[in-house]
Amino acid sequence: MRTRVLVGLLLFAGCHSLENRFVFHPRPIDARNDAPLPAPIEDVWLSTEGTKIHGRWWPSPNARGAILYLHGNAGNLDSFGRTVRDLRGSLDRSVLIVDYPGYGRSEGKPSEAGCYAAARSAYEWLVKNQAIPPERVVIVGESLGGGVAVELASGRPHEALVLIRTFTSVPAVAAKATGLSSAPALMFNRFDSLKKIGMCKSPIFIAQADKDRLIPFTHGEKLRDAAKAPMQFHVLRGLDHNDPLPAEFYQALREFLQAPP
Repeated sequence: MRTRVLVGLLLFAGCHSLENRFVFHPRPIDARNDAPLPAPIEDVWLSTEGTKIHGRWWPSPNARGAILYLHGNAGNLDSFGRTVRDLRGSLDRSVLIVDYPGYGRSEGKPSEAGCYAAARSAYEWLVKNQAIPPERVVIVGESLGGGVAVELASGRPHEALVLIRTFTSVPAVAAKATGLSSAPALMFNRFDSLKKIGMCKSPIFIAQADKDRLIPFTHGEKLRDAAKAPMQFHVLRGLDHNDPLPAEFYQALREFLQAPP
C-alpha cells in the first residue's frame, strides 16, 4: 500500500527526474567482475550523439545471423548473462547486448529517448560493422526492453521481433500498480508498444508469463491482438516476471525462427 501511495505522489508531482527513478533502475558494473572477458566475447563501444554506449558481443561459429538483445529496466548487461548465453546456444546466432545510457559503463542518464538511440546504434553496428544482413537480425526485447524493441522494429528491417514478458505501455503498468486511472496522462515516459506494434512487419513471437505479478498477462494478449504481422503467442506457464526462462521457451522460439516465411 505504501508503494502505491509513493508512486502515486511521484506521478502527481509531474517531475520527470522522479518519474525516471520509478521507471529506470540502472546499476554500474561491479569492479569485482571487471576481469578480462573469455574469448570470443568482446566489449564494444558505440556512440549516440556523443554519448558512449557500452555493449558486449558474443559471436557464434557458423552463426545463422545475430540477435540484438534489449534488456529490462534493472541492473546492467552483466545481469542478463544467462539469457544471452541461452539465446546464443539455443538459436545458433551471435548475440549483441547493450546497456542503455546510465547503465553499467554507458555514459549519460536513463531516458526513453536514450534507450531508443542506444538500440538504433547497436542495430547499425550489427548491419554496418559486422556486415550482417538486416533480414538476419532478430530483435529481442524483455520487459522494458520490449518497448525499446518494438520502437526499433517499427522502423528498421529485421528477421523477427521477439517480446518477452513485456507491456503495452509504461503508463498502463503504472495505472495498474497505483490504482490511479489518471496515471497515464501524467507520465513522461511512454514506451507505447500497443500503438507501434502494428507497424512491425516481420514475424513476431510474444512470450508472456501467466503468473507475472508486475506485468499482467493481458498486456501480452493486447499486443498479440494489435499485431498485424505473422505471429506466435507463447505462454510461460507458472512463471513470474523474473523467473528463468525454461527450455520449452527456447525450443519454441527456435522452431518459430526455423519455420518457412
